[in-house]
Amino acid sequence: SVSSLKKVLDGIPISLADFFTQDLQIGPADAPFYAADELPDVGSDGIHYYLVGQHRPQRQMCILREVMPPGSDTGTAMLVHEGEEGGVVVAGEVEITVGRQVRVLRAGEGYYFESRVPHRFRNVGSEAVVIVSANTPATF
Repeated sequence: SVSSLKKVLDGIPISLADFFTQDLQIGPADAPFYAADELPDVGSDGIHYYLVGQHRPQRQMCILREVMPPGSDTGTAMLVHEGEEGGVVVAGEVEITVGRQVRVLRAGEGYYFESRVPHRFRNVGSEAVVIVSANTPATF
């Protein structure tokens, strides 16, 4: 799983993004703008995570455009990692579980929480969920 891979890579150290896209350097490392085709997909299991600014030197945060097809789920095992994360739902309906709290968010609604709290994302609608998110530290 991605969670298991992350634990292994934490000891190397190499980020998930570098692991999956190390041969995909596009454009200068300090470019401030990125075309859609310059956002590598660092996702898995049908969920797409398009990473902004992959090769920025000393990147402090991870910005993603997330696309979750109908019925997709980050998995029954809750995600747990260091840092904080937040985002805004752009399209669709996503059920987000953070600890014991569960809520379905729709376009225009957002979230922000400490990533050490076990969490999970699940598309509960009939269309793709699109989320623009950020997390620290830069894990991808």
